[in-house]
Amino acid sequence: MKKNVIVSLADSNYFKLLNELVDSIIRFKESEKVAICILDAGLTEDQKSILSKKVDEIKSAEWDIDVPAFKVIGKEWLKSQVSRAFLPKYFPNYEKYLWIDCDAWVNDWNSIELYFRACNDGKLGITQTLGPGYKIMSKVNWLFGKIAIIKSQNFKHAVKSKIGLEKARKLAFAPHINIGVFSLEKNSPGWESWQMNLEQTLKSGNIFGSEGLAINMSVYINDLETEFLPLNCNWIASNLLPKFDETQDTFVEPFLPNYKIGIMHLAAGIWQGNKDMRLDEEIKIDIQNLKNISQSRSLRFGH
Repeated sequence: MKKNVIVSLADSNYFKLLNELVDSIIRFKESEKVAICILDAGLTEDQKSILSKKVDEIKSAEWDIDVPAFKVIGKEWLKSQVSRAFLPKYFPNYEKYLWIDCDAWVNDWNSIELYFRACNDGKLGITQTLGPGYKIMSKVNWLFGKIAIIKSQNFKHAVKSKIGLEKARKLAFAPHINIGVFSLEKNSPGWESWQMNLEQTLKSGNIFGSEGLAINMSVYINDLETEFLPLNCNWIASNLLPKFDETQDTFVEPFLPNYKIGIMHLAAGIWQGNKDMRLDEEIKIDIQNLKNISQSRSLRFGH
């Protein structure tokens, strides 16, 4: 029986990305020992039929925490903002859970192994969105040249969610944690902490981003024990573009020693004009190879 599981979620619009994620996983021989489970947030029957031949389980995502109907009408994909905090409820037969957003794909299996090791002993395995080459960590508006109004992602969401100014200040300049890739054991206290914070953030804040704020609260306010993994384990390309190593035929970090990208994440989209690479597989952008020569490439798996 498989002990570890990789889970993702999508609706019909993101099916191609989800299918690419699954294909990027199963090409590795090591994946034979890992289950793949899918939460359905609006897939068609044909799409589920295609996936069912590749994955272990598909279950319908639910609103595990009640949210106002007017906020989510026609947006079933928003269930990902809630259901990922309840993975052991959906798929109870596993010991370790690794969530990967459907707009990400696996480039190096070592990152998968790291995430499963990182969540040992109840810890949260996750990546902070900061690293070499990041030039701006938080935005501020300056009044009279010296008074700063904080505009950081954590602080902005925290204030809107009405979690209290003291808690919001603790999050203001903490490095943001991206919840698009994370690992937790079945019996980790992280689930309860996250769910408790999520109930609070959903009451007043936006649905989108609520789960990310909640996990940031668990780490920075509730002191959930966390194993912080390298940036290449969740490489958010919209923050910093990778380079391409033509010798190894793979994407790598843009700075020395050019470590291989483990999981490529297209969060927030990769845009060309008003077209997003996540929804338009024809989109390519200019990135550099290791000789700093620009070339046109897609950042999607298999393109």
